[in-house]
Amino acid sequence: MFVVMVTLYLSSEPQELLPFDGSAVLYNLFFNEDFTREAFEFLLQNTPWEQPEIVMFGKKHKQSCLSTWHSDAGVNYVYSGVERVAHPMNKILSEIRRRCEVAANSKFNSVLVNLYRDGSAGMGWHSDNEAINGREPTIASVSLGATRRFDLRHRETKQTVKVDLEDGSLLVMSGLSQQCWVHQIAKTAKPVGPRINLTFRLVQSV
Repeated sequence: MFVVMVTLYLSSEPQELLPFDGSAVLYNLFFNEDFTREAFEFLLQNTPWEQPEIVMFGKKHKQSCLSTWHSDAGVNYVYSGVERVAHPMNKILSEIRRRCEVAANSKFNSVLVNLYRDGSAGMGWHSDNEAINGREPTIASVSLGATRRFDLRHRETKQTVKVDLEDGSLLVMSGLSQQCWVHQIAKTAKPVGPRINLTFRLVQSV
């Protein structure tokens, strides 16, 4: 297995993370510090957080993250055996979406909001390949708060790319990235503060 650790300097210049089979472009410092602080505090205090039970290997487990699903399309989201009922977009989510649409040159009508309260919260290997997202979706992932490591692993070659997602960063995944790669936020025993992650996508009823 080949492992590539991507080292990024503090720059807003985009960098492609994937060597083949799709695209994952990282924009470091896409949002400035004042905006990310305001957005983080607003979402932390005003999001109707939920902790659903997901099905893994036939058993139900409470998800380690708190989360909510928001959609202008009014479409519920089903993954890991759980149906997430859509909440409306609020003003901060709408503003972040607008900026992401410009960078990604794509339209988004929904967002999954995840709160990682500390290092014990993570997200195992998965891809956002549900039919509701489309065959080759463009997904814009925004990080607010503490830095967490993000891993991508090719399904066949097992080549792995590791990168730190910092406060205010934007990662745009597109093309074959959800078909050919899986990704995760690994749990860590290191002291780490809370992080909010927003994954914007364009969904349709299926």
